[in-house]
Amino acid sequence: MQKTATINVRTDKNLKENVDNIFKGLGITTSEAINMFYNQVVINKGLPFEVKLEPSKKLKKSIKELEENKVTRYKNTSEMIKDLKL
Repeated sequence: MQKTATINVRTDKNLKENVDNIFKGLGITTSEAINMFYNQVVINKGLPFEVKLEPSKKLKKSIKELEENKVTRYKNTSEMIKDLKL
């Protein structure tokens, strides 16, 4: 007999209903879908899809300035502090 484990998860009721309907349309149970997901995590050694945060507008601007070499460079912190007038 195969060993089994139980997963208890709290989620939004409407989300669960929507997902259950999709699984029903696919002809699979929630348990089967979760096992598929877990197997994909093992195969990929991580999440089977890309997870990322979109950088802020300020960070995007800073990255662009750095790539275009439009940044001030300093030889040391004293030079930077002097320039910042701290």
